[in-house]
Amino acid sequence: MSFVALNLAEATPVNGLWAELVQRLGMAKAAQACRQALDLQAMRGSEQSLPLLLVETCGVGLVERELLRAETGLPVPEWEGTVLLFSKPRLQLQLMQLQR
Repeated sequence: MSFVALNLAEATPVNGLWAELVQRLGMAKAAQACRQALDLQAMRGSEQSLPLLLVETCGVGLVERELLRAETGLPVPEWEGTVLLFSKPRLQLQLMQLQR
């Protein structure tokens, strides 16, 4: 497993990353990418982690909920199915909840 610096403190919350992902990949593939992030959470995550999907590459990972909250000030929902969409080049993020 490798670690990537995300610069969450410098990221801007936005509402358009999901729409961008769907436009680029189509609904089925965008949903599949999010399911893969949720699968990683189920296999390797914990109650303290949140699945992450990099929108440019569809790479998946886990981020600590407390780190996200500390660096962004955003309240991190405890809902099952929550995924953090992140654009590393643009330093943008979006939290969203998916239905399984």
